[in-house]
Amino acid sequence: MTAPDNLVYFLGVSVALTVAPGPDVIFLASQGLAGGPRAGLAVALGLSTGLLAHTALAALGVSAVFAASPAAFGLVKWAGAAYMVWLAWCAFRERPVAAGARGPAGSAAALYRRGIVMNLLNPKVALFFLALLPQFVDPARGPVRAQMAVLGLVFMAQVVVVFGTIGYLSGRLGERFLPGAGHARAIAAAKGLVFLSVAVLLSL
Repeated sequence: MTAPDNLVYFLGVSVALTVAPGPDVIFLASQGLAGGPRAGLAVALGLSTGLLAHTALAALGVSAVFAASPAAFGLVKWAGAAYMVWLAWCAFRERPVAAGARGPAGSAAALYRRGIVMNLLNPKVALFFLALLPQFVDPARGPVRAQMAVLGLVFMAQVVVVFGTIGYLSGRLGERFLPGAGHARAIAAAKGLVFLSVAVLLSL
C-alpha cells in the first residue's frame, strides 16, 4: 500500500494542480455564476465523478493504449470540443425570465450529468492521470493497480472539496452581484463565449 508520507505529498501536488486555471475550472465557474451555488455544486460533483472512469482506465492500463493512439486521442478531443460548441449554442439561445434565476441552466441532475460528460470528453485528463499516478507508485509496497486506485480516489476526494468550493463561491458571487433577468441575458451570452473558449482549449 502507498506510504502515508507519499500520500501527503501526492495530495499537495494534486491540490496545486486542481486549482490551476484550466477548461474544467473555467467551465465550473461559469456554470456557478450563471446558475447559483446549487448549479455550481452539481457541476462540481459531476466533474469529480468523471474521475472514477479515468482512475479505472489508468489502473487497468487502458490509458496507456489510449495515449499511444493519436486517432483515439483525436476522436475524444474533437468530441469534447463539439460538446462545448453545442453547450455554447444552447447558452446563446437561453431566454431567462425569472429575476432570481439567472437563466434556465437546467436541473441539478442535468448539470451533474453535464459535468460528467465534460470530464470524460477531456482526453487530457486521462493523459494527466497516466503521467501523474505512476510517479507515486512503489511496486515494492504492493499491487500497482491497487495503489493507483487509491491515489485516484485521493485525487477525486480533493477535487470534490476544491471544485465544490469554487462552484459554491461562484454561485454566491453570481447571486450577489448579477441578479435580475437583464444580467441573466448577459450571463447567458458570456457563458456561451466561455464554452466556445473551452472548446478551443480542448481542441488545442
